[in-house]
Parts: sequence; C-alpha cells; structure tokens
Amino acid sequence: MHEIVVPTQEPAKKLENFLKKEFPIGYVRKLLRKNGVRINGRRAKGEDLVRNGDRIQLYIEFDKKASAAKTRSTEHVDVIYQDDSLLVINKPAGIAVHEGKSVRKGDSILGILEANYRGTDIRPQLVHRLDKDTSGLLLIAKNPATAEELENRFHQGDVEKEYCCLVKGRLPLHQGKIDFPLPGRQGNPVHALTHYRVSTYFSDATLVRVKIETGRLHQIRLHFAKLGYPVIMDEQHGDFAFNRRFRKHFGLKRQFLHAEKLALQHAGKLTRWTAPLPKDLNEVLTKLSSPPTRCTERNGLQL
Repeated sequence: MHEIVVPTQEPAKKLENFLKKEFPIGYVRKLLRKNGVRINGRRAKGEDLVRNGDRIQLYIEFDKKASAAKTRSTEHVDVIYQDDSLLVINKPAGIAVHEGKSVRKGDSILGILEANYRGTDIRPQLVHRLDKDTSGLLLIAKNPATAEELENRFHQGDVEKEYCCLVKGRLPLHQGKIDFPLPGRQGNPVHALTHYRVSTYFSDATLVRVKIETGRLHQIRLHFAKLGYPVIMDEQHGDFAFNRRFRKHFGLKRQFLHAEKLALQHAGKLTRWTAPLPKDLNEVLTKLSSPPTRCTERNGLQL
C-alpha cells in the first residue's frame, strides 16, 4: 500500500483529477476500476472530492520503472531558468501549452511538465499562454501561491513581454501602436494595446519587435491583420495566397512569431530572460538578407 497526503496548498478537486496529476491515466483508471483507492481509509470513487490534509491510500502497486521510461521519452523541455517557485522555458513551435479538442494532455507542455515532476511536491501551472505555433519564453508557476501572484502581475501589466515577428509588407511607420478592442473570454469586446518598432525592412516584409500591454487571444496576429500587415504564415488570420508563395520559397511551416524577451520583478530584483530565435526563423532571415539573384531583389524575395 502506498499513501499520499494531499498538500496544504492544493485546492479541493475530484479524486480522479488529483490522481491524473500524479500518475499516468492508465494506472488511475485501473485503480478506480478495481476499487484500489481509499480516502482516509474509506473506499473512494473518482468523483469524490479530496482536500488538503486528506490521506489517499493506493492498494495497487504502481510500476515506477515503466513510468520512468515514459518520462524519459517525453518531449525535451528547454529550461531557461528555474528556482523553487517558478520555471521559465523556451517553448518550441508545434507544441500546445495545454490540452484541447485536438491535443491530448500528455502531448502538451503542461502534460509534459506534470509527467516530469510526478512524485514530487511541484504542481506546474500555466500563468499565461503562447499559441501552439508560436515559439519562445513561457513562464510557469510551480505551486498555486506563485500562480496566483504571477497571474495578478500579468493582469496588472507588471510583466514585460517582447516578441519578434515578421509581417507582410512594409510598415509605413518606424514605430507605433495598435489600439482597438478584441473579443474577450465572453465574446464581448475588450481593450487591447500593442506597441511595435521596426527592426528591419525587406522588399515585401518587415521584421518588428512587439510589446503588448494586454494579453488577449491571438492579440499580435489579430492586430497586425487588422492593420493590413498580417503575420507571415499565420494560417488563421493571414494572407493565405501570400503564405503559400512564402512557404514555397522559404520553407517556413509556421507563423513567424517568437516570444523573445520576458522581464518581471522576482526575488527582490528586476529579472530578464531572453530566448534566441530558433533555427527555422533564423534561416528565413538569412535568406531574406542574402544578395539578390535572378528571381530576387535586394533584402528579400519579391513575392
């Protein structure tokens, strides 16, 4: 028999959901199917609530070797920084941050982290989001108290985030702001503000650095699309014909958007983190900056 004491900071939740954070779903289902779990000595069902201080007894042995093998096979997480309260990772493009309609939890960043920390007191929690095809810095809390603190900081605008993106066309202003509402969680318009400054002009594209004061869903992509300069290779809000030509010439398979810098007050001082541009985006910039050939003009391919 193995016993788990629910941590004091853990909010009340269903037994099944608690166990899924600790163990693979197959083992959890086996426990519940064979009545192999009890709460404070009483036989329990998956929908029963567990609260901090409860003692959960497991009467079916968990195969730790199989679990370790599974954890080693999970996607590698590029850790930029970590301490006892938070974790900063460099998320690759192509991986969702959490489960969804078409994404299993085990295939998401949160699922990978939960698997890696299984059996410890660490409870990774997302405090902000990145789109599946956006790469870069992602801040994750290691416990509920830190999660609440960081979520408040994001809500108050105390976290500085800077992105690097490539948009279609040549922006007429070297710097500016995009200020118009976007749909909120309930579908109603909410305030959204994006600041940008041009880094490099190419023939038919502009590399920009972007800071957002609000964190709306798809904010950068929607704002630049509304402005008439959509993020290149944005398959939802972009110029689809342009994207097809761009992919053919440059081989880029996802939107050119990268969370490059993150800064906040942490442990009594202003802390900054940086994630370099990944290989696929760097290769695009190299090709755009290459000398002209028969089918190109200086500083980029004429699309």
